[in-house]
Amino acid sequence: MISRLFSILGKLAMLLALVLLVLVTIYAFVPPVSTLMLWRWATGERVVREWRPLESISPALVRAVVIAEDARLCSHFGVDWSELREAIEDADELSDVRGASTIAMQTAKNLFLWSGRQYVRKAIEIPIAYYLTLAWSKQRLVEVYLNIVEWGPNGEFGVEAAARRAFRKSASNLTTHEAALLAASLPNPIRRNAARPGPVLQQVAARNLAAVMASGGAATNCLGIRR
Repeated sequence: MISRLFSILGKLAMLLALVLLVLVTIYAFVPPVSTLMLWRWATGERVVREWRPLESISPALVRAVVIAEDARLCSHFGVDWSELREAIEDADELSDVRGASTIAMQTAKNLFLWSGRQYVRKAIEIPIAYYLTLAWSKQRLVEVYLNIVEWGPNGEFGVEAAARRAFRKSASNLTTHEAALLAASLPNPIRRNAARPGPVLQQVAARNLAAVMASGGAATNCLGIRR
């Protein structure tokens, strides 16, 4: 009975790995959707997303998001172990660990997994992040992330929906200040409103702008941003 159970679990794991392989290959060329978007569609909730290629997104926003979410994007291979180690050391309990998720890890979660801070999910998320980094360029990783991340309180996903909701303009025309506000809202876009930023959001955005200027473009040099 036990050997049969392990056999079933092994076959299931192989099937899931095959599905992942196929989807990652397809998503390298086709605009993907997140699990949360699929859930909202399935439950009849609102979903707003308009895909924008990386070259059509304001470079100010790309830089602001990378600095805010994954400042060492260009120097690691999907997982920033130094950040993850610090997050674990700073937490009082394992369940308190927050942050330290790279753009590859967040993309893995958004595309294939579920929300929350469970360690089971994190254990699955890490190898998928490595595989995404192996299969895609970092430009594609950032492009997909910017187009699938939840970025508003009413089903807004991706940078274009976020820019139009907050500033009534395209993501290609965002100013550096608007970009910093949108990047600062990402940890909790349901509660943090870039259109009406409070003192805390303004402060976080100011720190983001300072960090972008201090980096001198080094944080995004692997993305080939020219303007």
